[in-house]
Amino acid sequence: MVNKSIGLVEEFKQLKWQNFVFLLFAGCINAFGVTLFLAPVHLYDSGISGTSILLSQVTPDYLNLSVFLLALNIPLFLFGLKKQGAAFTVYSVFAVVIYSVASFLITDVFPIDVSMASPLAGQDLLLCALFGGLISGVGSGMTIRYGGAIDGIEVMAVIFAKRLNITVGTFVMIYNVLLYVVCGLVIHSWILPLYSIVTYAAGLKTVDFVVEGFDRSKEVMIITEKATEISEALMQTFGCGTTKIHATGGYSNSDKTIIYFVVNRFQIARMRGLIRTIDPHAFVTISEVADVFKAND
Repeated sequence: MVNKSIGLVEEFKQLKWQNFVFLLFAGCINAFGVTLFLAPVHLYDSGISGTSILLSQVTPDYLNLSVFLLALNIPLFLFGLKKQGAAFTVYSVFAVVIYSVASFLITDVFPIDVSMASPLAGQDLLLCALFGGLISGVGSGMTIRYGGAIDGIEVMAVIFAKRLNITVGTFVMIYNVLLYVVCGLVIHSWILPLYSIVTYAAGLKTVDFVVEGFDRSKEVMIITEKATEISEALMQTFGCGTTKIHATGGYSNSDKTIIYFVVNRFQIARMRGLIRTIDPHAFVTISEVADVFKAND
């Protein structure tokens, strides 16, 4: 019990005030996208957010979107506390509370009419679906980037996907497909659920961009017998370091060196020409990486 308490204290020490600032903006952005584009025209976001929109439509007015966001999300995050850790849970609950409060302010306090149509896109379902998904995706992506999650279904996916022998992404997709089917059955129409799939796709792609960056870096592995020359040329040309890994050729059984190097896509052509000039027989593989950072950043 003592060790567990010490572990929680150490996790709480990892909390950064800068992350809370960004999560504040993330929750407000998510609320902006959902309440000004999706909810007014009865489109549905993904995950618990979409579930909350549906429940707010079929229950009394006092059970609004904000109530369901808190009632459904917070228990899921607390349920996942052991699996995800204290810092993640704190960040996530904070983001959801901001999302809920901001949604309440927009729909019930600010002088904005979101009862019949989007104040910005009117009744145009395609515009509402695209911009609602894009904007809420920015909010969700920022939340993930700064240590939390704004939707409890992601936590459930991490916990149960492996037990069901499926991936986390597949779990979330199955949940959303079932959600949209239920929405269609409840409202006796498939037009809005189908447009909601557009929202889901736009949001999913936007989350990837926000979390991983618009211009992903490339990792390069160069197997060569002229490692010193290539390594020095790469460092001098691009102004960054390389890593040399000793290896043995499986066929030739001769000593070789693998150079590990990270570049952006605009540097690939120049890098290829440089390697070809020094060692035309070098074997090069290029792979995409999601993110590049130093541990102390």
